[in-house]
Amino acid sequence: MKRIVTLLALCAGIQLCAQAAEPITLGLNYPRTGLYKEEGLDQMRGALLAVDEINAKGGVLGRPLRISSHNTASRPEKGIANVDRLAAEGAAMIFGGASSAVAIASSKRAKDHGILYFGTLTYSNDTTGKDGHRYIFRECNNAWMSAKVLGEYLNKEFPAADYFYVTADYTWGHTSESSLRKATRTEDSSRHPGVLTPFPDARMSDYRAALEKAAASDAKVLVLVLFGNDLVRAMHLVDQMGLNRRMQIAVPNLTQAMVEQAGPVIMQGVLGTEPWTWRVPEIENSTRGQAFVQSYSERYKVRPSSSAASAYSIVHQWAEAVTRTKSLKSEAVIDALENHSYKLLKDEQVWRAFDHQNVQTVYAVKVKPRAEILQDAFKQDYFEIVHKLPGEQAAQTHAEWQAERKLAGQPTTLR
Repeated sequence: MKRIVTLLALCAGIQLCAQAAEPITLGLNYPRTGLYKEEGLDQMRGALLAVDEINAKGGVLGRPLRISSHNTASRPEKGIANVDRLAAEGAAMIFGGASSAVAIASSKRAKDHGILYFGTLTYSNDTTGKDGHRYIFRECNNAWMSAKVLGEYLNKEFPAADYFYVTADYTWGHTSESSLRKATRTEDSSRHPGVLTPFPDARMSDYRAALEKAAASDAKVLVLVLFGNDLVRAMHLVDQMGLNRRMQIAVPNLTQAMVEQAGPVIMQGVLGTEPWTWRVPEIENSTRGQAFVQSYSERYKVRPSSSAASAYSIVHQWAEAVTRTKSLKSEAVIDALENHSYKLLKDEQVWRAFDHQNVQTVYAVKVKPRAEILQDAFKQDYFEIVHKLPGEQAAQTHAEWQAERKLAGQPTTLR
């Protein structure tokens, strides 16, 4: 009888250990195909590196992490369907994406399931502005933060210049253009005109028609509010038409992949913003950031982009919040993240409580000449940092955020 009891106890212990070792699923809702697929690939790489690091140290709450990924193709309806699939798989949290429209739609469905959603590349003000809610956190900066740092630099270098805007017709494009117009005092559309291009199905003829109008204007600054492959295609036309030799090209949000796809010769001198580049950890004296750059570069034989850094940071921040609270429940993790400050891949960052915006330093960058780029071992030293703003100076205030929410008919607290 004693042996039977001992055997039963041993079996129960083994079962408990097996249960404790059951993986925790993290859902990666990202573009594997479509206009932003290169940014999506970098997110997958960054996320996998973070998961491997965490699992090597024992996982989270004694359980290993695993990633279940689904392709959004940068389309909101696919993102929503993916969230339903991930919820059925038991995902503890969902993250990823490179389209604000996808992030907004997907996060709202995640909220319906009670699952926390982290946006990676989602720069629209609306993500944590009028469309913000309690179950979404945004790791990257928003459009206003980009506009503030880029606008300060443009105002200094091109005072009183005429602008022309070519903008993707969706939430990121709209809020990015309006934010930069305000920051550069170019809100008068009769003097600083603009053209909307279809999204996500713009044709080359759409870009050519828009750029011909820009060429016929007196603009000294051409702002391309385009992202991913949209920007790449438009820049080839810009180069063919010689616009990059007579105008300053400005792009609200640049990525490493966009420079690579368009080519550094075409992109030379283009201005934009980044929340992070692989040179930032050295500039900000971040030991952990430099270790990330080294690990990522050795593992993938390329330099990490801001897309990779964002996904990597989200996985680590979520894991640390769960460890602090000893709970996988979304409400507990939300409480642990709100107003939490940390240093990971750069200087200090804060998950702001009232809007769940990550407040951090933002950088204005200029694409370097090809000769300088090629000096890097991986030939990917693309960006010169020409200006930067601390997060608290770049971000909207609480009062400004509340005013925006009121204007949209939204409550002034997250729900």
